[in-house]
Amino acid sequence: MIVTRRRMIEAGGGFFLAALLARPALSAGAVIDVEMHGKDDGAHVWFDPIGIHIEPGQTIRWTNRDPGNSHTVTAYHPDMFERRLRIPVDAKPWNSDYLMPGETFSVTLTVPGVYDYYCVPHEHAGMVGRIVVGVPPAPVETATAADPTPLPDIALDAFPPVDEIIAKGIVRKA
Repeated sequence: MIVTRRRMIEAGGGFFLAALLARPALSAGAVIDVEMHGKDDGAHVWFDPIGIHIEPGQTIRWTNRDPGNSHTVTAYHPDMFERRLRIPVDAKPWNSDYLMPGETFSVTLTVPGVYDYYCVPHEHAGMVGRIVVGVPPAPVETATAADPTPLPDIALDAFPPVDEIIAKGIVRKA
């Protein structure tokens, strides 16, 4: 078989495309960045990416890239505004407080499981995110009839499925 310039370009293009489509490498030492965004008129706010799969011990860093809004990164936990537990039982909850444009907040997650979080002033607009750490154990239902603050439907509908996050590594909002 004769290797022509055209075949070399085609092969290189295939390797390039495969590299682009490959699951992002989220090595154990890498800091994973999540940005907070919003439309200029404030009509839409979101975390990007909305779903991330990491290994225990990795750090997530959120940066507010929304020039018109302040945002928080708050774990769903009874210690944080009496919210329903949506992180592993043994995990430490977090609350960034309000981040102004350009400010950052970081947390290192060590306990395997699913971590759901939200923006306090924008949860009602569906500004939520999900982190899967390692291989999560089987889900445990923690809801009770006495849930003090149920999640808005728009927030519940925004969480990407755990299996999609594990398969893709990073899930961006559609």
